[in-house]
Amino acid sequence: MSIEDAAEQVADRLSESDSLRIYAHHDADGIASATIMCHALNRLGKKFHLTIKDRISSEYIKKDETTLLCDFGASLEDLSEDVMVIDHHVPHFNGEYHVNPRLSGIDGDKELSASGAAYITANFMGDNRDLSGLALLGIIGDRQNIAGKNQDIINEGIANQFIIPNRGLKLAGRNLKEQLYTALDPYLCGISGDEEKVNEILRISTKEDKCNYKTLLSNIILNTAENTNEIAMQSLWGDTYELERGVIHDAHSMSAVIEACGLSKRGGLGVALCLRMTHGVEEAWDITVKHRLKVISAIKNLQKNEESFPLFEVSNPQTASNVADSLAFDSLYDTPVFVIVDSGEKYSVSARCPAGVECDLSEFMRKIAEGTGGTGGGHKCRAGATFEKEGLSFFKKELKEAFC
Repeated sequence: MSIEDAAEQVADRLSESDSLRIYAHHDADGIASATIMCHALNRLGKKFHLTIKDRISSEYIKKDETTLLCDFGASLEDLSEDVMVIDHHVPHFNGEYHVNPRLSGIDGDKELSASGAAYITANFMGDNRDLSGLALLGIIGDRQNIAGKNQDIINEGIANQFIIPNRGLKLAGRNLKEQLYTALDPYLCGISGDEEKVNEILRISTKEDKCNYKTLLSNIILNTAENTNEIAMQSLWGDTYELERGVIHDAHSMSAVIEACGLSKRGGLGVALCLRMTHGVEEAWDITVKHRLKVISAIKNLQKNEESFPLFEVSNPQTASNVADSLAFDSLYDTPVFVIVDSGEKYSVSARCPAGVECDLSEFMRKIAEGTGGTGGGHKCRAGATFEKEGLSFFKKELKEAFC
């Protein structure tokens, strides 16, 4: 079935429903995909109740509720078949109402996010092309390529002037100093979180209050090259996008803010911004700066496990995913990277494959988690798992056998 056929099928059921219970993942892609659907449902006069969560399981689904899951659910085999899922993770859900690029031969890692799948679905519910900017937030948040269906969505947004393309520094922030000081995409080793170094670089790169970007980029690269890979350094400058209807106009900044709100357990604030409510923008920026500085601090104070493979421990569950991203995508590792955190009653692990490393982390994390009585899955290069604390020794044993 094509992605359009699957989207139309889900759109028809949504349009026929009087009220919806929606659950969405707490990152930028999850929040963006859910709010795309909320916009579309609201325009049809439908009632809905949205909850942002870090994970989902079948126990949250009530039989008497028409339920839609956004950016998670695909990995669950025990979901009721009448649940609707809009996702891009490796599919194990066998229900009829499932919009997932992987089921249509599209690369869900690189060429269509959950927010993109939601955008396609929403446009079978009415003219919702103005939501293309929200789809872009998920593309950026999940570090996807501007290719395939993603490119089609962005092109449509540009053609209708909802997305305005440009070229520039691809760092989130309200000003240049904040962009460097809180840099995470990529993480600038030796610069991020170091106010003195940031001020020095800006002093060298600025004349008469005007930044010389060639000088700025040269200084960033000189300070980070020893600990940063080529792809990360090249990602500093490139295509940027202005969101014509976004409460934060820069798409990279908006994506970072939505992500930070979700990971800081303020998903409702992220939703409000995506619903174009302006009153919480400054509070959301404050949350974003605090969150990103926590991640930067976690990276700087990272404790490597005693094992020989790249297994690291962090103390704050809110930082684990971002730490794993930075270690794998911005640093110099040539094997999968694992970041583990004590989440209270359980352990959670974020796993990432650096560019050029071939490993199906989704299947690996799923199997290893099942062996500990937990759950796992995700993408080939970006996956996670959660398991009971007594499963830690088994988890480490499996990692050692696989990567040592």
